[in-house]
Amino acid sequence: MPNKKSAEKELRKAVKRNVANKKVSDKLKTLVKINLKQIKSSDKKVKEDYTKTIKAIDKATKKGVIKKNTASRKKSRLMKKINALK
Repeated sequence: MPNKKSAEKELRKAVKRNVANKKVSDKLKTLVKINLKQIKSSDKKVKEDYTKTIKAIDKATKKGVIKKNTASRKKSRLMKKINALK
C-alpha cells in the first residue's frame, strides 16, 4: 500500500490505465485471431475484416498499447498471409 496521498492517486490512475489498455489489447488479439481463422478457411471476407484489424492496430499504437515496430510487424505478417491466398 502507498504511504503518501500522491502515491495512492498514482495507483488509482495506474489501475484505470491497465484496464483500458487490457481492453484495447484484448480486442486487438481477437481481431487478429479472427483474421487468421478466415485465412485458414480461405474466406473471401478476410479483406474487409483486415481493414478493421489494421485500424485497431493503428489505434493501439497511437495509444501506446503496442510499439510502432510491433504494429508494423503484425500488419506485414497478416498482409503476407492474405496475399498468399490468391
